[in-house]
Amino acid sequence: MNSQELLKQLRWRYATQRFDPARKIPRKIWETLEQVLVLTPSSYGLQPWKFFVVDDPALRKRLRAASWDQSQITDASHMVVFARKKELSPTDVEHYIERIAQVRKIDAALLRGFKQTMLGHIGNSSLDLNAWSTAQVYIALGNFLTSAAMLGIDTCPMGGIDPPQYDKILGIAKDYRTLCVATAGYRAKDDAQASKAKVRFPVQEVIEHK
Repeated sequence: MNSQELLKQLRWRYATQRFDPARKIPRKIWETLEQVLVLTPSSYGLQPWKFFVVDDPALRKRLRAASWDQSQITDASHMVVFARKKELSPTDVEHYIERIAQVRKIDAALLRGFKQTMLGHIGNSSLDLNAWSTAQVYIALGNFLTSAAMLGIDTCPMGGIDPPQYDKILGIAKDYRTLCVATAGYRAKDDAQASKAKVRFPVQEVIEHK
């Protein structure tokens, strides 16, 4: 993909308001998008998140009621709930260190310095750790939306939801906090938003070279 093709797809994408419920994302493409989520970068690589793909139609119907009755929740081919860890702890750091050692086939003791750096970060009382984790999750959302557009998949990022209700319905309140949702699929032919011009401020207004 060249630079013009990239920009073409980014101009093509929009927050889809009406999905075609009859069209489903092919399995291989969806598996690719799940890998996109897994491959999302995060600070230190700590990955303070979990992505809940809601396949059960009955569960999605319940979640729609906690989403201002927005039709995307039930009509889209797929739905992902983006959640952050409720609390990061030294156990999370240890788990990540073990994973590094496993994947790179090295002694975890060699990562002692890196481990102490991460422990110092999450133990910093002046840091709003929940805000930090939230920022990481939104990196994943952006990565997902852009990658979907590159594959010709429509998406709608959705913040108009009741997060505590989501936590309750999904049964995740003990360990995670819902932040937002992304629905994905194919736009309906009668979605009026699809034909509207994309509105962005001029480059000169939002990018400044120093």
